[in-house]
Amino acid sequence: MKSDFDSVNSLESRRLEWTNSSHPTPQRPRTQSLTSLSLVALGVGLGMAGMSLAPYLQQRSQTPTPEATPTVAPTPIPSPVSATSGTIADPNLVSSVVEQVGPAVVRINATKTVESQVPEAFNDPLFQRFFGSQMPDAPQQEIVRGSGSGFIVNSNGQIITNAHVVDGATKVSVVLKDGRQFEGKVIGTDPVTDVAVVKIEANNLPTVKVGNSEALQPGELAIAIGNPLGLDNTVTVGIVSATGRSGSQVGIPDKRVSFIQTDAAINPGNSGGPLLNQNGEVIGMNTAIIQGAQGLGFAIPINQVQRIADQISTTGKVQHPYLGISMVTLSPEVKESLNQDPNSPISVNEDQGILIVRVMPNSPAHQSGLRAGDVIVQVENKPVTKADEVQQAVENVSVGSSLKMEIKRQGQPFNLDVKTGAIPSQNPNLNHQ
Repeated sequence: MKSDFDSVNSLESRRLEWTNSSHPTPQRPRTQSLTSLSLVALGVGLGMAGMSLAPYLQQRSQTPTPEATPTVAPTPIPSPVSATSGTIADPNLVSSVVEQVGPAVVRINATKTVESQVPEAFNDPLFQRFFGSQMPDAPQQEIVRGSGSGFIVNSNGQIITNAHVVDGATKVSVVLKDGRQFEGKVIGTDPVTDVAVVKIEANNLPTVKVGNSEALQPGELAIAIGNPLGLDNTVTVGIVSATGRSGSQVGIPDKRVSFIQTDAAINPGNSGGPLLNQNGEVIGMNTAIIQGAQGLGFAIPINQVQRIADQISTTGKVQHPYLGISMVTLSPEVKESLNQDPNSPISVNEDQGILIVRVMPNSPAHQSGLRAGDVIVQVENKPVTKADEVQQAVENVSVGSSLKMEIKRQGQPFNLDVKTGAIPSQNPNLNHQ
């Protein structure tokens, strides 16, 4: 990661990446898709998934759905409300939480070595003949520094943070609230969920208390602590605005996370810091915002963070289940678009469900008998109407487990047991969901 923000256009969600004030991250255009095209950990990008469907997908991309591009209306941040009493949160309660948890929140400084590559055009013999004396030198190394946040979960020095804070770092240092500084060792990172574990050699450290993100309700108090923009130990307060926001809704579809939405202010440098409830328990890890919006921040639920961190601590890596399909959420409009396009390789009889548009060769889906054109209508005896629901069902099982699926093939119902496999690659250039 090159900066504290992976910048995008005004309505795009951004991960709160580590600060690099001297080298701002270039703007990147947002990829939008009305049809919520999803890859269930395919090992291919959206471009590949849409090869034969490009004409009608491109046509429909001009009118994105609210799910793919949420409308953002700037609003003032409301006063935090107590989930139990319904009254304005007592400032003494917030300060008590901060006093309790603050010592366990750390600043993480990361150093990365980046090579500046010579442009390919400079290798042209004709170019070298005329501009040889002005040719740039061989690739040069540049040291880039940045910072983020983290929180201590074990008194012996285990720290959780975002993967993008420490990914690729050649040196990591951890600074405690009391000023002590330690060298950090990255135990492992998981780019699919943006979780990482860092270890420092220390004992009797203050630790956070972990809550239960499954029990969260919109309207509950939310407190964020971190180091935004280099301002250590910053506290912001708000509420839990929503739960279960998908990666496609947030604007980072390559992340397999059902995000917590909060209006507690989150800024660059908050990455990896804790989101707390009124009891001082960690309910999430702050990771993303929507650029240009007010009161729209996102955190990874702590239950998922813990599960991933435990795998990293035990094995140094994480295995994610996948099927190997590209899929699209069906609607009457999508059905009409597909059926009226003479170049479409697929015709559809169903008005809703999840249409499989591609099955990867030799993937678990291929081996289980799924085909392009199949429509998934139930998973584990539960109806599904959105691609995110299928993805979540896959993520909730372990590698090698089977999922019971009811599908419709040319209008006829079929039942299949589809066995999951492990994602074959964690290449960051691939769009895994």
